[in-house]
Amino acid sequence: MSDKDRVNILLVDDQPGKLLSYEVMLAELDENLVPVTSARDALAFLLKSDVAVILVDVCMPELDGFELAKMIREHPRFQKTAIIFISAIHLSESDYLRGYEAGAVDYIPVPVVPELLRAKVRVFAELFRKTRELQQLNNELERRVEERTEALALSADQLRQSEQRRSLALVAGGMGAWDHDLKNGTWFWDEGQSRILGIDRATFVPSVDAIRQMVHPEDREDVRKALEGLLPDRPDSCIEFRILRADGETRWCSVSALAAFDENGQLIRISGVSTDITDRKDAEARQLLLAREVDHRAKNTLAVVQAVVRMAKRDNVDEYAKAVEGRIAALAQTHELLSQSRWEGASILQLVLEELAPYRGESSQRVTAVGPPLTLKPEQAQIVAMAIHELATNAAKYGSLSVEAGRVDIAWSTDDQFLKLSWRESGGPRVEPPRKTGFGTKIISSLGANNRGKVSFDWAPSGLKCDLQLRYAETPEPAPAPEPVTSGEASRLLLVEDEVMVGAFMQELLEAVGYRTTKPIARLADALNAARNERFDAAVLDMNLNGEIVYPLAELLIAQNVPFVFVTGYAPQALDKRFNAVPILQKPVAEDELVKTLNAILPKQARGLAAAAQ
Repeated sequence: MSDKDRVNILLVDDQPGKLLSYEVMLAELDENLVPVTSARDALAFLLKSDVAVILVDVCMPELDGFELAKMIREHPRFQKTAIIFISAIHLSESDYLRGYEAGAVDYIPVPVVPELLRAKVRVFAELFRKTRELQQLNNELERRVEERTEALALSADQLRQSEQRRSLALVAGGMGAWDHDLKNGTWFWDEGQSRILGIDRATFVPSVDAIRQMVHPEDREDVRKALEGLLPDRPDSCIEFRILRADGETRWCSVSALAAFDENGQLIRISGVSTDITDRKDAEARQLLLAREVDHRAKNTLAVVQAVVRMAKRDNVDEYAKAVEGRIAALAQTHELLSQSRWEGASILQLVLEELAPYRGESSQRVTAVGPPLTLKPEQAQIVAMAIHELATNAAKYGSLSVEAGRVDIAWSTDDQFLKLSWRESGGPRVEPPRKTGFGTKIISSLGANNRGKVSFDWAPSGLKCDLQLRYAETPEPAPAPEPVTSGEASRLLLVEDEVMVGAFMQELLEAVGYRTTKPIARLADALNAARNERFDAAVLDMNLNGEIVYPLAELLIAQNVPFVFVTGYAPQALDKRFNAVPILQKPVAEDELVKTLNAILPKQARGLAAAAQ
């Protein structure tokens, strides 16, 4: 059969698998099979093509088969088109009557018998083909007279009722229809389109400029290109864009448009169907944000684990493995507490008791924890958990928890600004001050310094006393004065990182290869203050500082001609387009990659010892 003799058979079903089965069953008819998965796509195809037979699934999510059939029948061009319903559910007699009233000519139940389906479709396809051949024998004048006669036969009341029913169906599906006659300068849109645009249909005066102003400024160029792309040989287009409603709300629309051209190829008419897809776009945005945050949090956790592994002492393999396992277990335990509250916070009492549970033994007085009920933010919870773990591990190896009679007393309090936590050991062996700063002491000191707090250790012979003070509430306070730069020293780096252990690890790593760095700065305001008051050769920036994006600092560094690199848990595509030229390293970052990147962005005279080490 030649292409011109084939007829269109429209297959409408929201399940691709069922559409494929219909195509297989009807393949031997050698007709043009057109599968679509929604009522909107079906209407868009009908606007530009003739169809011999329409197979419609009764149950679809946007518009069911009954509503779609009614909408099709209301158009004079499709009043005689054969519509066959396919139903996978048991239909009552009233359902059959409803279907025939909507315009169906037949029903086929599921499971579909291929021979039966082909036979019915073949009959209607042949009928359509013969009818089309007869129509082609009539001259153009007779065809036009017949169309006009049929149109005049419809009363004004019938036309109005038909329009109302169609508009109601479109509104129910979040859809609207519109039309613009460029030759006469007239506009039309139904109630559904008016609701999508948020306008009063009775008072709004449409114009090209007024409608252009409704399109979001960032999307206007895309809409313009879509309209310019309508050509006589490609008269249809589908585009998604945002609109700005009069009440200030931004909505997403999907628009399917069809253009008409005169004999000279000039655009004379454009019409189409709009669908409000805001809910779908919002769901997609939430899903994307969730995926990014999960990825960011996972990579940050891996970076913390990397710091634990790299910074732990390696004097003894067994002790090294035990120390690393203990610290990772402490992190996992804190994550579990936070996940139970959906990362809104953790109880300080529960956190302390969980960390010290292995050391309490049978005596309930061996470990005491006293303080007001407090819920710590996620970042504060991880700091306290890590500090308690390091103190407890030290006490179990060298201090009061290493003997049966020893005990630990923990207390905490808060004021308007700080959380104050005290650790007191007693009843243990005689305490000697450490000869060198260990990993635990270094981490606890970093925990306080990076959070605008302080830590003090008193290695009293009777037992260690440690006081940890952390910023508890966000209150304005002056940032610490920047450290002066001494000329002739190694390159000076601004280090911005809110994960305490990751910051301590990166500081140690960078200083080991010859750079001088600030202490890790965890807040955007402090980092901005440091950048304004001190000159740096380069900077290493975490992108997200406890919910604050570091872009204002990045803009300041660019204005100062200070090169920098992003080190982040976010994927590279999440970076603002303004900073596409900035190097970005993903956590956990490799030492050689970080040093290589810094040496690449620093001028030769500023590379110092790090460059010489390469």
